[in-house]
Amino acid sequence: MEDIIHLLPDSVANQIAAGEVVQRPSSIVKEMVENSIDAGAKNIQVLVVDGGKTSVQVIDDGKGMSETDARLAFERHATSKINQASDLFSLSTMGFRGEALASIAAVAQVELKTRRAEDELGTYIQISGSHVDNQEPTACPVGSNFSVKNLFFNVPARRKFLKANQTELNNVIADFERVVLVHPQVSFTLYSNGLEVYNLPETNLRQRIMNVFGKKLNSDLLPIEVETSLANITGYVAKPETAKKKGNHQYFFVNGRYMRHPYFHSAVMRAYEGMIPAGEHISYFIYFDVSPSDIDVNVHPTKTEIKFDNEQAIWQVLSASVREALGKFCSAPLIDFDVEGRPDIPAMGVSKNIPQQPKPVHTSYNPFASTTPKPVSGLENLYKPEGGVDEVSFDNLIPSEITTASNTDTNQSTLDIWKDDDLDAVSKSDADSIPKFQYKGRYIIYPDANGLIAVDQHRAHVRVLYEQNMQCLTDHSRPSQKQLFPEIIQFSKAESLTLDGFIDDLHSLGFELNNLGGGSYSVEGVPIELQGLNIDRLLHEIVGSLMAHSNMSEAREAWETISLIMAREAAVVYGQVLSEVEMDQLLTDLFATSSPARTPDGKVIYATIDYRQIDKLF
Repeated sequence: MEDIIHLLPDSVANQIAAGEVVQRPSSIVKEMVENSIDAGAKNIQVLVVDGGKTSVQVIDDGKGMSETDARLAFERHATSKINQASDLFSLSTMGFRGEALASIAAVAQVELKTRRAEDELGTYIQISGSHVDNQEPTACPVGSNFSVKNLFFNVPARRKFLKANQTELNNVIADFERVVLVHPQVSFTLYSNGLEVYNLPETNLRQRIMNVFGKKLNSDLLPIEVETSLANITGYVAKPETAKKKGNHQYFFVNGRYMRHPYFHSAVMRAYEGMIPAGEHISYFIYFDVSPSDIDVNVHPTKTEIKFDNEQAIWQVLSASVREALGKFCSAPLIDFDVEGRPDIPAMGVSKNIPQQPKPVHTSYNPFASTTPKPVSGLENLYKPEGGVDEVSFDNLIPSEITTASNTDTNQSTLDIWKDDDLDAVSKSDADSIPKFQYKGRYIIYPDANGLIAVDQHRAHVRVLYEQNMQCLTDHSRPSQKQLFPEIIQFSKAESLTLDGFIDDLHSLGFELNNLGGGSYSVEGVPIELQGLNIDRLLHEIVGSLMAHSNMSEAREAWETISLIMAREAAVVYGQVLSEVEMDQLLTDLFATSSPARTPDGKVIYATIDYRQIDKLF
C-alpha cells in the first residue's frame, strides 16, 4: 500500500496561511502600514482602487531595504524582529512573525520598489502568486513603495466572497483609522479612486482624534490618566449626554496596537451605570501602556485579541479611572463658594425655634379596614406583572379589583361588557365601533370575539410607520418640512462616505441634506412626523446601522434598516395618552398592514386574553 501523506508545495501552503492573515483588502492596508511604521516612516500614503479589490498601494519614507532583504522579506517567517522564542515576550514593534508579505504575495500580484539612504539605486521586485517574476535595480526615493493588485486573482473562490466596493472601502477606512489614532506623530494620507479621503498631518493625540472624527467631538471628550504598577492608562472618554445606540467610536490600544477587549469594555460601561439609558453606548479612546512581558499578542493572526496577565485588576483600575474623569469633569452646575457674590446662606442657630408643620388628620381612618383600592374604572387597574413588555404574560392578568368589589354598579357594568354574548360578532376589522381602554399609557385594550385584545401602542405605531416609510422609498413621495434655521451636523469621513451612498434614499423619506464638505451637512428639511426630534442623533443612528450592516446585498435591506429606525423614533411613546379617535385610527392602520401581529424586528404587537380565563375568575 502506497504512502498517502506528503508535504504541500510552498505556494499552496502560503495560500492556506493567507486565509488567516489576508481576509480582505483592508488586511493588506493594515499589514503594510504597520510595516511602514516599524520602518520609521514619518509620511505614509495609502491609495486604493475599487475598495482595494483592484489595487492597494502604500508609499512610505522609511529606511527602506537592501536588495537581499527585499527579496527575503517575501519568504514565510522571514523577520528582523525575533531570533528566539523568548523574544516574543519583549516585542515593541507591530509586525514580527514574517507572515504578512508572504501571505499577500501568495494571493495577489505584488510590486515593490525600495531603497535605503546609503544606496544609490534601489530594488524593484515583481511577484505573482508567490512566484518571483522579476528583480532588478531601479531608481526610486528612499523608503518603500508596495503595490498590490488583483487580490485573490488565483483563488476565485475567495474573491467572489469580497463585498461591494463601498463595503470594502469602509473596512479599509476602519483599519486605517485604527492605525492613525495611535500614531499621531506620523503624517498619513488616504486616497480612494484618486480622491482624497484623509489628509492627516503630524500632530498631538487629541488633535488627531479631531482630524479623524470631526471637531465637534472636541467638546465631548473627558481626559483620563492614571499610573499604576500594572499599567498606565491614558486617553479620552465621552460625556454621558453623548450616548447613543449606534455610531460610537470605541477604541482600545495597548502598547501602540489596536485591540478588541469585551471585558475591558464592560469596565468602561460600568462606570456609566445610571448615567446613560440602557442599551446605549459612549465613545472612548483608551490607551494602555504595559510591560510586553505581561501581555500576549500572538493569540490571533490579526493580533487584535490580546491576553493580559492581570485582567481583573486592570479592569478595576480602568473602571475607577473612568469614574474619576466623570466626577472631576462633570458638567453639572455646582455652587462655588470661593468666588465673590456667593449666595448668603445664614448659619443655623441652635436656639432658633423651627415651627412645626401641621399634618392633616384623617378622622375616618380605620386601620382594620380592607386596604384594597377601589377601581377607578373598569380596566385601568388590571394587575400588570413585573418586567418589561417582552416578559408580559397575559395568563396572569387578573382583574383583582373586579373580583373584590363586583357588587358595585360600575364594575357590574364592566362585567356586562366583558360577558356580552354579542361579542362573538366583533372582529379586529371593525375595532373602531367598540369601546376601548388605554391601560397605563401602554396598551390599548378592547373586547373581541375571543375575549380581550391588548395592543402595544408603540409597537403598533412602529409597524404602521415602517410600512409607510417603505412605501415612500418605493414611490419617492414623502413631503419635507423646511427648516427655518438649517441644522449643521458633523460626520466622520467614513460616515460621510456611507451617508453619500444613501442620501437619495433619505431624500425620498423627506430629508433634505446639503453636503458642505469636510464631513459637515446642513439639514434643510426633515420628514413632517419627525419635527421636534433630535435629528442629529437620528441621522447618526441611521448611518451607524448602515455601517454596522455594511454587508447588505440589496438596496432593500438598507431601506428596511432606515425605515425601522425612523419608525421607532417617530412612533408614539409609552405613557402618551391617546384619545379614542387616535386609538381607532391606530388600530385601523395597524390591521391594514401586511403583518399586524409583529414588528419588523419580530416583536409581538398584540395578544388575546381568552374569555375562558376571565370566566374562571367568577
